[in-house]
Amino acid sequence: MTFIKTISEEQAQGLTRDQYQAAQKNLSYVPNYIKAFSLHSDVYDAWTKLIGAIRSKIRLRRYELVTFAAAMALECRYCMLAHGAVLRKNFFSAEQLAAIVKDFRNAGLSPEEVAMMSFAQKVTSQASKICEHDIEELRGHGLSDEEILDVVLASAARNFFSKTLDATGTMPDHAYQELEPELLELLNLGRLSPN
Repeated sequence: MTFIKTISEEQAQGLTRDQYQAAQKNLSYVPNYIKAFSLHSDVYDAWTKLIGAIRSKIRLRRYELVTFAAAMALECRYCMLAHGAVLRKNFFSAEQLAAIVKDFRNAGLSPEEVAMMSFAQKVTSQASKICEHDIEELRGHGLSDEEILDVVLASAARNFFSKTLDATGTMPDHAYQELEPELLELLNLGRLSPN
């Protein structure tokens, strides 16, 4: 599940136990990403507050596309599977989502969505090279400065979470096996299937 030890559900106490119980209640299982933070459950608690504040300001489709773009740039299969599953459930067919993974610029998304995803990837891989022109391009697609900041925050937050999961060797959850086989393979970056 991870390269580092985690606290089992049987041994969990205090905040860790509360987080595990909340996940069990909401998802019917405790995701590996929560277990990855179990040695520092206060950090996971802070993360949920941070990402909750970011998500409260941005529409679900926009948040998921931006987050997915950042996860693709990071090659984080856990986050690609998790957010790909949300996009699949709420917005796209398996074929549409596969097209987004292969080339989101030519997958039938709106010009605004393509611009946001491109920007999210630049935030992820080349934030120091972002210039006024990049911001003006998003404004040209109708985004306000507040909405542009939403994209920046969602992208930057994904870097923290994805890198934490990858650096700890956190394996994606078995729940993602429910995705269509071709999509599962694409989102899983051709690696072993989720456990």
